[in-house]
Amino acid sequence: MYEPIRSPSVHTPADDADFPRRSREEELDIQLAGHLAALLAVTDELGLRTAGDRIAEQVARLRGAPPARHAGLSAAAPADLHRRAHALAGRALLVAASRADTTAAILSAERMDAHTAALAALAAPASPGQLVGAH
Repeated sequence: MYEPIRSPSVHTPADDADFPRRSREEELDIQLAGHLAALLAVTDELGLRTAGDRIAEQVARLRGAPPARHAGLSAAAPADLHRRAHALAGRALLVAASRADTTAAILSAERMDAHTAALAALAAPASPGQLVGAH
């Protein structure tokens, strides 16, 4: 009723392949460097120079070369940028924890806390005793 498969499946691994394979640790390094580089781009856009320098150090450590830094502006609202940075720091934290990279995990957790605080500050209304815009 069914015709037998005559060619090898594309899902069958080729044991004698001549391309290099990466270890799990190498894959996690690449993934962590990617998340941190994305976080660096958003951090630079927010103008957070000191935090950006710390993130760039970790990207350079993982990649073996300093990352490209740019001040590309997306015209996004600061709250949106902080939300994006918080999500990227969370992804970096997960990968750093799975590869047992304490330095990157601590940095990612600190960035998550900083962006959470920034979002809270943006959302907080002015206190009643403070006149906004009056000098």
